[in-house]
Amino acid sequence: MMTDKFIFRFVAGISVFVFLVVVVLSMKVLPVPSVLPSFTYFLPKLNAILNGTCSVLLLLSLYFIKQGNIPMHKRINILTFVLSSLFLVSYILFHYLAPETKYGDLDGNKVLSTTEVSAAGSMRYVYYVILITHIILAAGVLPLILLSFYRGLQMQVEKHRKLVRWTFPIWLYVTVTGVIVYLMISPYYSF
Repeated sequence: MMTDKFIFRFVAGISVFVFLVVVVLSMKVLPVPSVLPSFTYFLPKLNAILNGTCSVLLLLSLYFIKQGNIPMHKRINILTFVLSSLFLVSYILFHYLAPETKYGDLDGNKVLSTTEVSAAGSMRYVYYVILITHIILAAGVLPLILLSFYRGLQMQVEKHRKLVRWTFPIWLYVTVTGVIVYLMISPYYSF
């Protein structure tokens, strides 16, 4: 039987590993193919679709648990977990392969001119506030998701409820803002 101590260590290990992978890839220290694979161009849209789907599924999950339909609640959460895991793989792959995109970079040269900054206006600040809160909460919600998922599957209802009070709104915020970030940055993709 797995102890709570083992589960906490396992969740911490996965969370730290994922965080480190994302940090290393964002630093662009690993060699990247000189020619991007053709599927790279679809990954941001796929990520937005996965995030949007997870947002809807999270709301459905809440609906079904409020109705007392535990089997449907579980099925939807398992599907949401699987789709979020696919999102994570796709996100990591995209950030490994694709060059950085800057909000407002209309000509795609990776440098923001004063004209481009002016054209983007105050929406740049809105974008960065949404992006920064999205990134911070996405990093922090992973261990909460894993623990909530474990507690739910083990039918440790009270512990699951206590965790989900925090996990659900944060996870929903992350999935919704993931779509918003995509919609805001996508006009500036130049790859």
